[in-house]
Amino acid sequence: MPHTQHPIELLRFNTCGSVDDGKSTLIGRLLYDSKSIMEDQLEALERSADITGGGQINLANLTDGLRAEREQGITIDVAYRYFATPRRKFIVADTPGHVQYTRNMVTGASTANLSIVLVDARQGVIEQTRRHTYLAALLGIPHLVIAVNKMDLVDWSEDRFTEIRDEIEGFLPKLDAFKDVKFIPMSALNGDNVVDVSQHTPWYCGPTLLGHLETVHIASDWNLSGLRFPVQWVNRPNNPTDKELHDFRGLSGQIASGIVKVGQKIMVLPSGMKSTVKDIWTFDGSIKEAFCPQSVTLVLEHDLDISRGDMLVGLDHLPGMSNELRGRVCWMNLRPLQPGRKYFLKHATQTVQAIVTNLDTRINIETLDPEPGPTELAVNDIGEIRLRTAKPVVFDGYGNNRLTGSFILIEQGTNATVAAGMLYPPTELVKPEYNDFAI
Repeated sequence: MPHTQHPIELLRFNTCGSVDDGKSTLIGRLLYDSKSIMEDQLEALERSADITGGGQINLANLTDGLRAEREQGITIDVAYRYFATPRRKFIVADTPGHVQYTRNMVTGASTANLSIVLVDARQGVIEQTRRHTYLAALLGIPHLVIAVNKMDLVDWSEDRFTEIRDEIEGFLPKLDAFKDVKFIPMSALNGDNVVDVSQHTPWYCGPTLLGHLETVHIASDWNLSGLRFPVQWVNRPNNPTDKELHDFRGLSGQIASGIVKVGQKIMVLPSGMKSTVKDIWTFDGSIKEAFCPQSVTLVLEHDLDISRGDMLVGLDHLPGMSNELRGRVCWMNLRPLQPGRKYFLKHATQTVQAIVTNLDTRINIETLDPEPGPTELAVNDIGEIRLRTAKPVVFDGYGNNRLTGSFILIEQGTNATVAAGMLYPPTELVKPEYNDFAI
């Protein structure tokens, strides 16, 4: 038997917070102190020092790549950086702090396992702190870190740290979303409690930021309870010279949730036809079982009419299927959202036409309470809407499955993405007659 080495876990996380809270500097410090910067990157940092003045290396420039960002000292676009330690691999998204870039923050955090919300120890909890914490909860990010930054500017006051922690813990129960929340006092500029333990916080007994990122438990974040396999494409090699592949017909895609095994009974939605998994193929060959988030090719016992946009599901946990949808959206377009507008709705591997039938509420970021009956949603607004699609969509609630419970709205004509949405759980699951469908 060949030895199979377990791959190192990948943690995706994002940083968010208000302007000048030190998000880009924090990531720069993480990369710098964890020895994840190449020599040519260091040379580029030294060459760019004259842009920010002072002739000193600016760690924020590791992520703030746009010249406009460096000149203004702010983050405008989402920047992704990759680094690794012996214990774990990381992909970090540095997201903007300005209110007008809330949509960018949603984009950068949409795939994150963990979100770091920075708080300036001098400013304390402000609207953007609440907004980004709420967005992290809304996006279903299971792990939260509140990084109380610039503690050196408040003389490493334990009372100030405790005050900020108590205020945030006061509104966290309203969100009811995170598996765990960690509060860390730090100075990103000086490196205190980022990678190395600070000598200035003898009253803090928790881990450093990197220590927490390396050890936070993420293996149970994936939903393994019900098979969801959106079909991305039908795999037909059509190679006349290869007799083994001449009649091969597989269904390729990424497992959105659950486990699939050879011999397992599955149902194809929306048609309701049933079959059995005959084989599972990966790049390395045939395997007996696979689980999310693996990308595989499934071969079924029966030659069914299946195409991109269909979904294979297990018979034990059935999803909802409807053309009447309800969910929360973050509106990203300068033109406000109003009822009656038509869009393309992209859900998993399927794209359908949809119309917004109603705006139910808009979220007041100050209070985190819903305001009923808005006439429109402006750019960066978050609200609850209702949609009607041209054909039924197979889905789960976003809280149960981030992949089959999310969608985006695309403006017809321009193909611009105008909203990111999270679906509410279905009011009813797939109807029983689909279970009894005979092929």
